[in-house]
Amino acid sequence: MLVIGAVFVDVKGFAREKYMPEGRNVGDVQVTAGGVCRNVAEDLAKLGKAPRFVSMVDDSALGREVRDGLAALGVGVEHVISAEKGMGMWLAILDENGDLAGSISRQPDFSALEAYLSERGDEIMAGADGVALEFDMNAAISARVLALAKKHGKPIYSIVGNMGVILQHPEYLHDVTCFICNELEASRLFRQELAGAAPEAMLEALRRGSAVAGIPAMVITMGPQGSVYVDNRTGEFGYCPPQEVEVVDTTGAGDAFFSAAVAALMDGAPLSQAVQEGTRLAARTLQVAGSCAENG
Repeated sequence: MLVIGAVFVDVKGFAREKYMPEGRNVGDVQVTAGGVCRNVAEDLAKLGKAPRFVSMVDDSALGREVRDGLAALGVGVEHVISAEKGMGMWLAILDENGDLAGSISRQPDFSALEAYLSERGDEIMAGADGVALEFDMNAAISARVLALAKKHGKPIYSIVGNMGVILQHPEYLHDVTCFICNELEASRLFRQELAGAAPEAMLEALRRGSAVAGIPAMVITMGPQGSVYVDNRTGEFGYCPPQEVEVVDTTGAGDAFFSAAVAALMDGAPLSQAVQEGTRLAARTLQVAGSCAENG
């Protein structure tokens, strides 16, 4: 399976004592690799699905470390190219209480990946059995990947980060096999406040909104309230309750849900079963520090 998306590096500084914005603060600094689809590629590899990652990293020691780390897990990285500003970065400072005191984000420059897909897209897509696509790179990449998937008859599963491309091009969702998002993203897509809605109300909004938007199948995750789903091709819809677990860290739970649900769909499972698989892996991820599909 192809996973197409960005790599981010998170640099977090944790103040040990009272944070002073204009002073020198002693604490801890952590650097971790992230990015929605980088996480998905890792999760799918740990599920034994041998994904191939199509992305960019910086031409640096850190970029090579990210690529080598994925390769060691069994992710195919032959289409992870090196480019200037190929990785996004998020610099965050957290105060003595763990609250965000300030941050700066740098988006990747996607021009190199856009050119690479334009040149080698047919070759890459021809060998895939399906695609997981992060829509929030740029519209040109999304359109190119959608066209390639349609040309080669490959199912495409979409995930978002900031909704920028989808809000500009909601018609892109007409061509996806299944779209998975959270309640905040669904609120922006359907232009109504859905955060905190009861499952019954969320399911009603999903069925109505996805039909109007022409989305073939869609899942909305609701954190501790579970998830709702609809397949407008088969008429299947429903609610999947969460698994009750002790939450240690929410990092990567949404990406884990997406990974396991897509893996199940690729294996031929109905959407109801796929959502259960996503719920199970998300619950396991919640019980450990960091994002790790193999824990639990």
